[in-house]
Amino acid sequence: MSAVEARPVQVHAVVSGRADGPAVVLANSLGSTHRMWDAQLAALEERFRVVRYDTRGHGESPVPEGPYTIDDLADDVIALLDRLDIERAHLVGLSLGGMTTMRVAARNPERVNRIALLCTGAQLPPREAWLDRAATVRANGTGAVAESVVQRWFTPEYLSTYGSSRKFHENMVAATSAEGYASCCEVIAEMDLRDDLSSIAAPTLAIAGADDPATPPVKLEEIADNVQQGRLLVVPDSAHLANAQQPDIINPALIEHLEQQ
Repeated sequence: MSAVEARPVQVHAVVSGRADGPAVVLANSLGSTHRMWDAQLAALEERFRVVRYDTRGHGESPVPEGPYTIDDLADDVIALLDRLDIERAHLVGLSLGGMTTMRVAARNPERVNRIALLCTGAQLPPREAWLDRAATVRANGTGAVAESVVQRWFTPEYLSTYGSSRKFHENMVAATSAEGYASCCEVIAEMDLRDDLSSIAAPTLAIAGADDPATPPVKLEEIADNVQQGRLLVVPDSAHLANAQQPDIINPALIEHLEQQ
C-alpha cells in the first residue's frame, strides 16, 4: 500500500445539536450511512454536539481504493475530530462502527471520553464468509445483498409491520459503493480486536439485540467482560440495527451512560 492510500480520508459528516455540548460521534454500520441514527438524533441533540459521519466507502464519503484496515477507519475518526477541533469525544458505534470505536479507544485513549458499542464484536469469524460477501458485491453490486442484509438488521415481525422502514434500509444498502462495501467486508475479515479489549479504559456500555443473528449477545458480553469498565445491556425484540428498532430503550440508556461523570 502506498503512502497516499494509507492517509485518512475526509469523511462526510453532519454536525447538529448543542454547539456548547459535549461531542458525541456516531459511527455507522457496514452498508449504512449517518442516516441509520435518525431515531437517536432528537434525543441526543438536546444534550450533545452530535457528529454523524459516513464511514469511508459509504454514503457521501470518499471511496479510496482498497484494501482498508481497521486502523485506516480509526485514522479517519481522529482526522474528523481534528477537523472539527474536538479534543475529546464520546464515541458511539454500531457493528463496523463499533469496531472502529474499539480501535480508537484502545489506540487513542486521550481522544475518548465514554463509549457505547452496539451490536458488534471484537472478532467476527469465519473470515471466508466476509471475503465471499466482498466478492459477491464486487461482481454483482450491493443491490445483490440488500434484502438479505436488512433481514438480519431487523426481526421478522418488525419487517412485516414496517414496510417503509424495510424499503428505506434496503435502499440504503443498495446505494452503497460496491468497492467501499467490499473493502469494509475485508476489514472485518482480517480484524481481531480481542487483545485490545483489556486496554480500553473508557467506560463502556455494550448493547446487544436479543435476536441479533450477526452479533449475538455473547459477542457484546465478551466486550463488557474484558474492557476495564464495561456494562452489558441486552435489548429485547431487536436484531442487528437495535438502535432503529428499539430507540425507546436505547436512547435513555445511551444518555444515562454518556452523562455519567
